[in-house]
Amino acid sequence: MRHLGYAIAAFAAGAGAAVAAEDPAALREEAIAIFEPIPETPDPAPDAARVELGKMLYFEPRLSEGHNISCNTCHNLGTGGADLARVSLGHRWQEGGRNSPTVLNSVYNLAQFWDGRAADLQAQAGGPMVNPVEMGSTPEHVVEQLKGIPGYEAYFAAAFPGDDPLTFENATSAIAAFEDTLITPDAPFDLFLKGDDTAMNAEQMAGLRTFIDSGCVACHNGINVGGDSYQPFGVMAAPDAAVLPPDDKGRFAVTRTEGDEYVFKVPTLRNIVLTPPYFHSGSVWDLNDAVAIMGTAQLGEELDDAQVGQIVAFLGALTGRMPQVIYPTLPPSTADTPRPQP
Repeated sequence: MRHLGYAIAAFAAGAGAAVAAEDPAALREEAIAIFEPIPETPDPAPDAARVELGKMLYFEPRLSEGHNISCNTCHNLGTGGADLARVSLGHRWQEGGRNSPTVLNSVYNLAQFWDGRAADLQAQAGGPMVNPVEMGSTPEHVVEQLKGIPGYEAYFAAAFPGDDPLTFENATSAIAAFEDTLITPDAPFDLFLKGDDTAMNAEQMAGLRTFIDSGCVACHNGINVGGDSYQPFGVMAAPDAAVLPPDDKGRFAVTRTEGDEYVFKVPTLRNIVLTPPYFHSGSVWDLNDAVAIMGTAQLGEELDDAQVGQIVAFLGALTGRMPQVIYPTLPPSTADTPRPQP
């Protein structure tokens, strides 16, 4: 299956050609068979007490060994749910191996991480905490740390009634509940799918037409415009080694299946203009360049400037309404709270 891997590719159109007028109703009829708008609110709605606790833990740097890294450090809600870096810096200034994907709308992905090694958001939430390159802690120390901050006890008891509510599993469950709420409805594309003929401009509609007719929708489809399949990167031609590092074989590291070499989870394209750099390698900063690379790597097409511009215009229509999150006031440490470790 041809796949745009991370960004986009397009079908041939004359260089510098005028944007063809699209019939919005006909284009919408095609699009709604392929895509789905983001809902206004999470469905189903997660438990409010767990969301509140999860929000606190999402911004809690004391979950890291050095007390200086939170979930929000690498998945910054002020910058599209990513950190705008090639790779993230973790414990003791170590560099991560891949670009941090956005947390926004991640609830709609079939799995988490570029290689899909976490089945869901709860599994993903625990991964960075115990990764020695990221937050550098352990499940046992996370629990010790939280129990050493007395103010958390009441929040865990409210979110998880019962005996011994403060556990590592409950902490990751709460973070996942908060992340369930990090959705971005009402993008121009969503409004268009719902019937608003004026939500996207002519160039964006032309870009959508290109996106459909080129076959990009074989992999970038559904509610998240991606995120629901695994595909190889370099179907038609392997990109430069800076874009596709030869030592990172993607999903192969998880499955050890030969056919999974250089296979990655297809990323969501929602809010893509907010989250450079691009690709799992974080090697491309210009979305126009990313589009051109995907044309050659995935479709074998040399896209001209007009084609690239139309596709990028359509991608701009995938920027939705950002979640409004009030930064939490976290419980204070005490003299008995475990100290940070350098």
